Amino acid sequence: MRIDVNAFLGRYPFRRAPGGSPQAVIEGMDRTGIAEAWISNLSAIFWRDPTEGNAVLYQAAEYQPRFKPVPAIHPGLANWPAVLQEAVDRKAPSLRSDPTYYAVQPDGVEMRALAAACGAAGMPLLMAVRLEDARQRHPNDVAAELPPSAVRALLRVHPEVRLIITHADRDFIEQVHFGSTPAEASRLLWDICWVWGPPEDHLQILLGTIGVERFTLGTGMPIRLPENVLAKLDLLELSVDDRARLESGNLRAFLPG
Repeated sequence: MRIDVNAFLGRYPFRRAPGGSPQAVIEGMDRTGIAEAWISNLSAIFWRDPTEGNAVLYQAAEYQPRFKPVPAIHPGLANWPAVLQEAVDRKAPSLRSDPTYYAVQPDGVEMRALAAACGAAGMPLLMAVRLEDARQRHPNDVAAELPPSAVRALLRVHPEVRLIITHADRDFIEQVHFGSTPAEASRLLWDICWVWGPPEDHLQILLGTIGVERFTLGTGMPIRLPENVLAKLDLLELSVDDRARLESGNLRAFLPG
């Protein structure tokens, strides 16, 4: 079974990225054999209040059982405790926060309070390092990338904090992993959509040095083609068991309970 931890509904404002409708995402899942997709609201990341896009996710998941909603939470807004509680009540698999897009300090007081509350509630927090390659970003797309130091700092605010980090490359992953204790690193899960495959073989190297158990499948569609991630897996030297762990086993094991 394949689970995509990193999929979006909605539109990307800085270039044409078709495929953000529920039907288009389902078609992408069908093409690549993905059984379940964790969906975020791509359009709402750029709104003043990204939580206004959460209702769409919950509604989509009600109509399409292959979708699991990942609602946005903004620690700079007064409603964030209610957003967290709603996610817990609705049994969302994770929350997402994109502090650099919200103009919030990634390792500041607000994000630390949010991470601690998510840890106490047993709710994983998903964060993206970036959404677009810096070499092709629109001049108005000025949000900074998530720094590795912020991920390490958030891991340390509560012993139960669990972070799912998407769109990270090899350098970012190594900085965080080797700068963390083994216990801290065990509470991190990385999606593989931004890690290079052949000929650089960054993904193969990371699986060998950090461990297969720390990675999971994430496509980034519709900003990225879902076929890209499956091609990387096809080119890896993997056992059947390790492939299954990357496709869904690691994610299932990572979730609390």
